[in-house]
Amino acid sequence: MVANSFYMDLCLKEAWKYQGLTYPNPAVGALILNNNKKIIAIEAHHQAGEAHAELNVISKALEILGDKKILNIHSASKKHQYILENHNNQFKDYTIYVTLEPCNHTGSTPPCSILIKTLGFKKVVIGSMDPNKEASGGAKLLESCGMEVLKGVLQKECNQLLEPFKKWQKNEPYIFFKLAITKNGVYTGGTISSLNSRTLVHKLREKIDLLVIGGNTVRIDKPTLDCRLCGGRPPDILIYSKRDDFDTQIPLFKVKGRKVFIEKNLDIIKKYRFIMIEGADVLMKETSDIVDHYMIFTAPNFKLGKTIQLDLKLKNLNQYQNESDTIEWFKKI
Repeated sequence: MVANSFYMDLCLKEAWKYQGLTYPNPAVGALILNNNKKIIAIEAHHQAGEAHAELNVISKALEILGDKKILNIHSASKKHQYILENHNNQFKDYTIYVTLEPCNHTGSTPPCSILIKTLGFKKVVIGSMDPNKEASGGAKLLESCGMEVLKGVLQKECNQLLEPFKKWQKNEPYIFFKLAITKNGVYTGGTISSLNSRTLVHKLREKIDLLVIGGNTVRIDKPTLDCRLCGGRPPDILIYSKRDDFDTQIPLFKVKGRKVFIEKNLDIIKKYRFIMIEGADVLMKETSDIVDHYMIFTAPNFKLGKTIQLDLKLKNLNQYQNESDTIEWFKKI
Protein backbone atom coordinates (compact mmCIF):
# COMPACT_ATOMS: atom_id res chain seq x y z
CA MET A 1 0.00 0.00 0.00
CA VAL A 2 1.30 3.45 -0.93
CA ALA A 3 1.91 5.57 2.17
CA ASN A 4 -0.06 8.75 2.85
CA SER A 5 3.25 10.63 2.83
CA PHE A 6 3.69 9.78 -0.87
CA TYR A 7 0.46 11.51 -1.85
CA MET A 8 1.08 14.44 0.48
CA ASP A 9 4.50 14.91 -1.09
CA LEU A 10 2.81 15.22 -4.49
CA CYS A 11 0.56 17.92 -3.00
CA LEU A 12 3.62 19.74 -1.70
CA LYS A 13 5.37 19.59 -5.06
CA GLU A 14 2.35 21.16 -6.75
CA ALA A 15 1.96 23.86 -4.09
CA TRP A 16 5.59 24.99 -4.29
CA LYS A 17 5.07 25.88 -7.96
CA TYR A 18 2.87 28.74 -6.73
CA GLN A 19 4.95 29.84 -3.75
CA GLY A 20 4.97 33.63 -3.69
CA LEU A 21 2.22 33.91 -6.30
CA THR A 22 -0.48 33.31 -3.66
CA TYR A 23 0.83 35.91 -1.18
CA PRO A 24 -0.54 36.92 1.28
CA ASN A 25 -2.51 33.68 1.10
CA PRO A 26 -0.60 30.47 1.85
CA ALA A 27 0.52 28.19 -0.96
CA VAL A 28 -1.59 25.00 -0.71
CA GLY A 29 -1.68 21.76 -2.69
CA ALA A 30 -4.43 19.11 -2.91
CA LEU A 31 -4.96 15.65 -4.43
CA ILE A 32 -7.93 13.32 -4.88
CA LEU A 33 -7.84 9.51 -4.84
CA ASN A 34 -10.76 7.38 -5.93
CA ASN A 35 -11.90 4.28 -4.06
CA ASN A 36 -9.43 2.17 -6.10
CA LYS A 37 -6.52 4.34 -4.90
CA LYS A 38 -6.09 5.90 -8.33
CA ILE A 39 -5.03 9.55 -8.48
CA ILE A 40 -7.83 11.51 -10.15
CA ALA A 41 -6.41 15.02 -9.92
CA ILE A 42 -3.67 17.16 -8.35
CA GLU A 43 -4.07 20.92 -8.03
CA ALA A 44 -3.04 23.97 -5.98
CA HIS A 45 -4.18 27.42 -4.91
CA HIS A 46 -2.96 29.76 -7.66
CA GLN A 47 -3.59 33.31 -6.49
CA ALA A 48 -5.03 35.21 -3.52
CA GLY A 49 -8.73 35.91 -3.96
CA GLU A 50 -9.20 33.00 -6.33
CA ALA A 51 -10.27 29.38 -5.79
CA HIS A 52 -8.57 27.47 -2.98
CA ALA A 53 -6.66 24.26 -3.68
CA GLU A 54 -9.59 22.06 -2.62
CA LEU A 55 -12.00 23.78 -4.99
CA ASN A 56 -9.46 23.62 -7.82
CA VAL A 57 -8.74 19.91 -7.36
CA ILE A 58 -12.44 19.02 -7.05
CA SER A 59 -13.19 21.06 -10.20
CA LYS A 60 -10.37 19.32 -12.05
CA ALA A 61 -11.57 15.91 -10.87
CA LEU A 62 -15.14 16.67 -11.94
CA GLU A 63 -13.86 17.66 -15.38
CA ILE A 64 -11.81 14.45 -15.67
CA LEU A 65 -14.84 12.43 -14.59
CA GLY A 66 -16.76 13.86 -17.55
CA ASP A 67 -18.30 17.21 -16.59
CA LYS A 68 -16.99 19.69 -19.17
CA LYS A 69 -19.44 22.46 -18.24
CA ILE A 70 -17.28 23.39 -15.27
CA LEU A 71 -14.60 24.59 -17.68
CA ASN A 72 -16.83 27.56 -18.50
CA ILE A 73 -17.21 28.67 -14.87
CA HIS A 74 -14.42 30.97 -13.66
CA SER A 75 -15.80 32.59 -10.51
CA ALA A 76 -14.79 30.66 -7.38
CA SER A 77 -18.16 31.18 -5.69
CA LYS A 78 -20.11 30.17 -8.80
CA LYS A 79 -17.87 27.13 -9.28
CA HIS A 80 -18.42 26.17 -5.65
CA GLN A 81 -22.21 26.41 -6.06
CA TYR A 82 -22.17 24.50 -9.35
CA ILE A 83 -20.30 21.60 -7.74
CA LEU A 84 -22.72 21.49 -4.81
CA GLU A 85 -25.60 21.14 -7.27
CA ASN A 86 -23.96 18.82 -9.82
CA HIS A 87 -21.53 16.49 -8.07
CA ASN A 88 -23.93 13.51 -8.40
CA ASN A 89 -22.29 11.77 -5.43
CA GLN A 90 -19.26 10.96 -7.58
CA PHE A 91 -16.86 11.66 -4.70
CA LYS A 92 -18.47 9.26 -2.23
CA ASP A 93 -15.77 7.01 -0.71
CA TYR A 94 -13.00 9.14 -2.29
CA THR A 95 -10.02 10.53 -0.33
CA ILE A 96 -8.77 14.11 -0.50
CA TYR A 97 -5.27 15.16 0.56
CA VAL A 98 -4.50 18.78 1.35
CA THR A 99 -1.33 20.41 2.72
CA LEU A 100 -3.38 22.80 4.90
CA GLU A 101 -6.53 22.23 6.94
CA PRO A 102 -9.60 23.06 4.80
CA CYS A 103 -10.88 26.53 5.63
CA ASN A 104 -14.04 26.85 7.69
CA HIS A 105 -15.12 30.42 6.98
CA THR A 106 -16.44 32.52 4.13
CA GLY A 107 -13.92 35.01 2.81
CA SER A 108 -13.39 35.81 -0.86
CA THR A 109 -14.34 32.15 -1.44
CA PRO A 110 -16.87 29.84 0.34
CA PRO A 111 -15.68 27.34 3.00
CA CYS A 112 -13.81 24.34 1.61
CA SER A 113 -14.84 22.29 4.67
CA ILE A 114 -18.53 22.59 3.70
CA LEU A 115 -17.74 21.58 0.13
CA ILE A 116 -15.83 18.47 1.25
CA LYS A 117 -18.59 17.57 3.71
CA THR A 118 -21.36 17.93 1.14
CA LEU A 119 -19.55 15.84 -1.47
CA GLY A 120 -19.28 12.96 0.98
CA PHE A 121 -15.57 12.25 0.91
CA LYS A 122 -14.72 9.18 2.97
CA LYS A 123 -11.36 10.44 4.19
CA VAL A 124 -9.48 13.73 4.50
CA VAL A 125 -5.69 13.76 4.98
CA ILE A 126 -4.20 17.02 6.25
CA GLY A 127 -0.61 18.21 6.49
CA SER A 128 -0.69 21.43 8.57
CA MET A 129 -3.41 22.76 10.82
CA ASP A 130 -4.49 26.27 9.87
CA PRO A 131 -2.66 28.88 12.01
CA ASN A 132 -5.34 31.43 11.12
CA LYS A 133 -7.95 31.24 13.90
CA GLU A 134 -10.58 32.87 11.70
CA ALA A 135 -10.30 30.14 9.05
CA SER A 136 -9.48 27.12 11.23
CA GLY A 137 -11.91 24.50 12.45
CA GLY A 138 -12.40 22.63 9.19
CA ALA A 139 -10.94 19.39 10.54
CA LYS A 140 -13.17 19.50 13.61
CA LEU A 141 -16.25 20.09 11.47
CA LEU A 142 -15.45 17.14 9.20
CA GLU A 143 -14.73 14.86 12.17
CA SER A 144 -18.10 15.81 13.69
CA CYS A 145 -19.77 14.53 10.52
CA GLY A 146 -18.23 11.09 10.99
CA MET A 147 -15.63 11.61 8.29
CA GLU A 148 -12.20 10.02 8.80
CA VAL A 149 -9.66 12.83 9.25
CA LEU A 150 -5.94 12.14 9.42
CA LYS A 151 -3.83 15.10 10.56
CA GLY A 152 -0.10 15.84 10.59
CA VAL A 153 1.08 13.94 7.50
CA LEU A 154 4.43 15.50 6.49
CA GLN A 155 3.56 18.27 8.93
CA LYS A 156 7.10 19.68 9.10
CA GLU A 157 7.32 20.00 5.32
CA CYS A 158 3.82 21.47 5.08
CA ASN A 159 4.63 23.99 7.82
CA GLN A 160 7.69 25.13 5.87
CA LEU A 161 5.46 25.84 2.89
CA LEU A 162 3.48 28.25 5.11
CA GLU A 163 6.45 30.45 6.06
CA PRO A 164 5.41 33.50 3.94
CA PHE A 165 1.86 33.31 5.33
CA LYS A 166 3.10 33.05 8.91
CA LYS A 167 5.32 36.09 8.40
CA TRP A 168 2.36 38.02 7.02
CA GLN A 169 0.25 37.06 10.05
CA LYS A 170 2.96 38.41 12.36
CA ASN A 171 3.26 41.61 10.32
CA GLU A 172 6.88 40.68 9.58
CA PRO A 173 8.64 40.94 6.20
CA TYR A 174 9.03 37.76 4.18
CA ILE A 175 12.24 37.89 2.15
CA PHE A 176 13.34 35.50 -0.55
CA PHE A 177 16.42 35.55 -2.76
CA LYS A 178 16.16 34.79 -6.47
CA LEU A 179 19.25 33.56 -8.34
CA ALA A 180 19.64 32.39 -11.94
CA ILE A 181 22.66 30.28 -12.89
CA THR A 182 23.82 27.84 -15.56
CA LYS A 183 24.61 24.20 -14.90
CA ASN A 184 28.21 25.14 -14.12
CA GLY A 185 27.25 27.99 -11.77
CA VAL A 186 27.74 30.96 -14.12
CA TYR A 187 25.49 33.96 -13.41
CA THR A 188 26.86 36.53 -15.88
CA GLY A 189 26.78 37.04 -19.64
CA GLY A 190 23.22 38.02 -20.42
CA THR A 191 20.01 35.99 -20.39
CA ILE A 192 20.30 32.66 -18.56
CA SER A 193 16.78 31.40 -17.83
CA SER A 194 14.09 30.31 -20.31
CA LEU A 195 11.26 32.62 -21.32
CA ASN A 196 8.89 30.59 -19.15
CA SER A 197 11.12 31.09 -16.10
CA ARG A 198 11.57 34.80 -16.80
CA THR A 199 7.80 35.18 -17.08
CA LEU A 200 7.42 33.50 -13.69
CA VAL A 201 9.92 35.97 -12.19
CA HIS A 202 7.91 38.87 -13.64
CA LYS A 203 4.75 37.43 -12.07
CA LEU A 204 6.56 37.30 -8.73
CA ARG A 205 7.74 40.89 -9.17
CA GLU A 206 4.11 41.87 -9.63
CA LYS A 207 3.27 40.37 -6.21
CA ILE A 208 6.17 41.74 -4.17
CA ASP A 209 6.34 45.17 -2.56
CA LEU A 210 10.07 45.72 -2.93
CA LEU A 211 12.82 44.40 -5.19
CA VAL A 212 16.41 44.64 -3.93
CA ILE A 213 19.26 44.74 -6.44
CA GLY A 214 23.01 45.37 -6.18
CA GLY A 215 24.62 48.54 -7.52
CA ASN A 216 27.01 46.76 -9.90
CA THR A 217 24.14 44.95 -11.59
CA VAL A 218 22.48 48.28 -12.32
CA ARG A 219 25.71 49.82 -13.64
CA ILE A 220 26.69 46.88 -15.84
CA ASP A 221 23.41 45.30 -17.00
CA LYS A 222 21.21 48.41 -16.92
CA PRO A 223 18.07 46.31 -16.23
CA THR A 224 14.51 47.63 -16.32
CA LEU A 225 13.22 45.32 -13.55
CA ASP A 226 9.58 45.70 -14.53
CA CYS A 227 6.79 43.16 -15.12
CA ARG A 228 6.44 43.55 -18.90
CA LEU A 229 6.20 39.79 -19.53
CA CYS A 230 2.96 39.59 -17.55
CA GLY A 231 1.73 43.18 -17.78
CA GLY A 232 1.74 43.59 -14.02
CA ARG A 233 2.37 46.30 -11.46
CA PRO A 234 6.10 47.09 -11.01
CA PRO A 235 7.53 46.88 -7.47
CA ASP A 236 9.52 49.57 -5.71
CA ILE A 237 13.28 49.18 -6.13
CA LEU A 238 16.08 49.34 -3.58
CA ILE A 239 19.53 49.66 -5.13
CA TYR A 240 21.92 48.54 -2.43
CA SER A 241 25.22 50.33 -3.10
CA LYS A 242 28.02 52.15 -1.34
CA ARG A 243 28.12 54.59 -4.28
CA ASP A 244 25.35 56.53 -5.96
CA ASP A 245 26.97 57.09 -9.36
CA PHE A 246 24.09 55.82 -11.48
CA ASP A 247 22.83 56.89 -14.85
CA THR A 248 19.29 57.89 -13.92
CA GLN A 249 18.32 58.05 -17.59
CA ILE A 250 18.28 54.26 -17.98
CA PRO A 251 14.83 52.55 -18.14
CA LEU A 252 14.98 51.36 -14.51
CA PHE A 253 14.43 54.92 -13.30
CA LYS A 254 11.69 55.66 -15.84
CA VAL A 255 9.09 53.02 -14.91
CA LYS A 256 5.89 54.72 -13.77
CA GLY A 257 4.13 53.89 -10.54
CA ARG A 258 7.07 52.94 -8.36
CA LYS A 259 9.81 54.40 -6.15
CA VAL A 260 13.53 53.80 -6.60
CA PHE A 261 15.79 54.07 -3.56
CA ILE A 262 19.59 54.16 -3.56
CA GLU A 263 20.84 53.21 -0.11
CA LYS A 264 24.05 52.14 1.63
CA ASN A 265 22.12 49.90 4.02
CA LEU A 266 19.07 47.63 3.99
CA ASP A 267 17.03 49.42 6.64
CA ILE A 268 14.28 50.40 4.25
CA ILE A 269 13.30 46.73 3.93
CA LYS A 270 11.65 47.02 7.36
CA LYS A 271 8.98 49.25 5.80
CA TYR A 272 7.89 46.51 3.38
CA ARG A 273 6.16 43.13 3.79
CA PHE A 274 7.03 41.04 0.73
CA ILE A 275 10.57 41.40 -0.61
CA MET A 276 12.54 39.70 -3.37
CA ILE A 277 16.30 40.09 -3.70
CA GLU A 278 17.84 39.48 -7.12
CA GLY A 279 21.57 39.05 -7.38
CA ALA A 280 24.53 36.71 -7.00
CA ASP A 281 27.15 35.74 -4.41
CA VAL A 282 28.07 39.23 -3.15
CA LEU A 283 24.46 40.14 -2.40
CA MET A 284 23.78 36.64 -1.07
CA LYS A 285 26.55 37.09 1.47
CA GLU A 286 25.37 40.58 2.45
CA THR A 287 21.77 39.44 3.01
CA SER A 288 22.20 35.89 4.37
CA ASP A 289 21.05 36.91 7.86
CA ILE A 290 17.69 38.24 6.68
CA VAL A 291 16.68 35.88 3.85
CA ASP A 292 13.95 33.34 4.62
CA HIS A 293 14.14 31.28 1.42
CA TYR A 294 16.29 31.01 -1.70
CA MET A 295 14.74 30.43 -5.13
CA ILE A 296 17.36 29.20 -7.60
CA PHE A 297 16.79 28.79 -11.34
CA THR A 298 19.30 26.48 -13.03
CA ALA A 299 19.51 26.45 -16.82
CA PRO A 300 20.65 23.18 -18.45
CA ASN A 301 23.56 24.70 -20.35
CA PHE A 302 27.23 25.49 -19.64
CA LYS A 303 28.86 28.83 -20.44
CA LEU A 304 31.91 30.91 -19.64
CA GLY A 305 31.62 33.69 -17.10
CA LYS A 306 31.70 34.46 -13.40
CA THR A 307 30.61 31.64 -11.11
CA ILE A 308 29.15 31.69 -7.61
CA GLN A 309 31.90 31.88 -5.00
CA LEU A 310 30.23 31.56 -1.62
CA ASP A 311 30.27 29.41 1.51
CA LEU A 312 26.58 29.01 2.34
CA LYS A 313 24.90 25.82 3.55
CA LEU A 314 21.37 25.30 2.27
CA LYS A 315 18.66 22.69 2.66
CA ASN A 316 16.55 21.80 -0.37
CA LEU A 317 12.82 22.25 0.24
CA ASN A 318 11.50 21.50 -3.24
CA GLN A 319 12.46 21.32 -6.89
CA TYR A 320 10.59 21.06 -10.16
CA GLN A 321 11.07 21.51 -13.90
CA ASN A 322 9.86 24.71 -15.53
CA GLU A 323 10.30 24.17 -19.25
CA SER A 324 14.03 23.46 -19.61
CA ASP A 325 15.05 25.01 -16.28
CA THR A 326 15.15 23.47 -12.82
CA ILE A 327 13.64 25.60 -10.06
CA GLU A 328 14.63 24.87 -6.47
CA TRP A 329 13.61 26.37 -3.14
CA PHE A 330 16.06 26.33 -0.24
CA LYS A 331 16.43 27.56 3.29
CA LYS A 332 19.67 28.32 5.10
CA ILE A 333 20.91 25.68 7.55
